[in-house]
Amino acid sequence: MEIVVAGRHTEVSPRYRAHLEQKLEKVTQLAPRAQRIDVLVSHEANPRQSGSSERVELTVVDRGPVIRAEACADDRYAALDLALGKLLERLRRTRDRRKDHRNHTPLTPVDVRPPQPEAPVVEAQVAPDGSVETTLGDSPVVIREKVHQAQPMTVDDALYEMELVGHDFFLFIDVETAQPAVAYRRRGWSYGVIKLDTPVASTVAV
Repeated sequence: MEIVVAGRHTEVSPRYRAHLEQKLEKVTQLAPRAQRIDVLVSHEANPRQSGSSERVELTVVDRGPVIRAEACADDRYAALDLALGKLLERLRRTRDRRKDHRNHTPLTPVDVRPPQPEAPVVEAQVAPDGSVETTLGDSPVVIREKVHQAQPMTVDDALYEMELVGHDFFLFIDVETAQPAVAYRRRGWSYGVIKLDTPVASTVAV
């Protein structure tokens, strides 16, 4: 399994890389088919955020859904421990869910690409996670854009995958209606779903 480490606004020392590799050995126990783990270590220089100045983001790239976890702390070793704890719990949930869905046949992913921005762009930077950050004109506005493959799924599966990546929203294609949709977290265990009224043209068999 490949481990890809990147730093944002900071350098990642060889000692910390070795510590990462040792800690991430636990991932292979729960995800033996994982192809790669992306690690992004960030530093926040704002002294007002010293208690959460170090952020560690872990992303497991597997044949199934992408599983992600992140955490902040006052030092990167503690942030890694917190993020790894979240990641391992989500990997356990994925393993248990796969046991219950062994006979489920995955559908062919549909590649849905968003339209290119029409506003003038003066600068574009590619982040370590593959997203593109652009600055519009002379304004301080920065837009972060990332393209994902959209796999047709049920609302239940969309909520499940949203929990795996730890986000408050999740974009997907509704398998029953072929409509682009977004599931989002409300309060407590309450969720919402918004759909577009134009189905996605595809040849995916439902």
